[in-house]
Amino acid sequence: FTTTQLASYNGSVEAAKIFTEAELEKATNNYNEERKIGEGGYGVVYNGNLSADHHNKVVAIKKSKVNSPITETQSLEFVNEVIVLSQIHHKNVVRLLGCCLETQTPILVYEYISHGTLHDHIHRKDNKYPRLPLDLRLKIAADTAEALSYLHHYTEPPIIHRDVKAMNILLDHKYTAKVADFGASKLVPDQDEGQLSTLVQGTLGYLDPEYLQSHILTEKSDVYSFGVVLVELITSQKALSSNKKSEVDRNLANAFVHAMKESRLNEILDAEIAKEGEGFEKVVETVADLANRCLRLRGEERPSMKEVAVELGGLLKVMGKDSDEGKADFKRSPQETDHLLGSPANFVADISSAEYDHSMQTQHIQMVKPYGDGR
Repeated sequence: FTTTQLASYNGSVEAAKIFTEAELEKATNNYNEERKIGEGGYGVVYNGNLSADHHNKVVAIKKSKVNSPITETQSLEFVNEVIVLSQIHHKNVVRLLGCCLETQTPILVYEYISHGTLHDHIHRKDNKYPRLPLDLRLKIAADTAEALSYLHHYTEPPIIHRDVKAMNILLDHKYTAKVADFGASKLVPDQDEGQLSTLVQGTLGYLDPEYLQSHILTEKSDVYSFGVVLVELITSQKALSSNKKSEVDRNLANAFVHAMKESRLNEILDAEIAKEGEGFEKVVETVADLANRCLRLRGEERPSMKEVAVELGGLLKVMGKDSDEGKADFKRSPQETDHLLGSPANFVADISSAEYDHSMQTQHIQMVKPYGDGR
């Protein structure tokens, strides 16, 4: 595949910068191990320092583990992905800056996010990653929901991420969450009406069981995976744990759903979170209820990411913290918080669907169209 394919889409070459192989080798000191900042099933991510020609910009460079040449069909799919993702401008999505087309498999260049992953901050117990308080956990959840809502409802064609997990949620120095790693993502053509029949991809512990069984991918698969992330945020437990005795308890989503069904929520929660402030216990219960709905076995019974984003935004508003603001200011009495959180409908009413739509439309969101017929 060539730059010509990218150039045939008006403005795409400007949006997706084409880097040379030599430029990226120099930026990473020939992919020095000390530059490695992450590794997944499909690729390795390196910290790179671009030359003065690129304003000495610090970037994240993702190099595929697959060394065999790709087919013409795969190349067109790659071009589609680069064109669409490079034009996504949303504060909660890691921006794709460009790519290298000289290697057998494409190398992608992303903006560099400096503060690690949500997985690091929840599960690593060291001084580099201090414990996240509840207000920040909810802000991160709301940021992530905004990103996924945008991908599902405000891009053309819609984008299904397909690998939502704590490891793919990056945090900057202000703890703004940014969704990353679109290697498994799918663009949804209109004729498929939001459904795609695909080979199952994703991460164990986060995989939608309905998708796993049917191979039919919808945006509700992302909703399920996000539900697992919500459970991680309120339990501080990993999506999969090998040190649990029973098979049910090894899978966090299963353990959580069983605990909710048997009114044993307190047994699985991170006990320290609810103790952080007055009324926090009710807040955590409200988040747990939302997570439980995201984890419904039937996709049609799960909320949309737009509905999830509205609910979390409303909850932050009740707590006196908008997702764009700094440290929360909790000044409500327990009684007032209790009243406001009586049911999800109470706080969702504070932000109507129409208001949410207007908010999303005014966030400098750029609608994009795919190259050719989409992916």
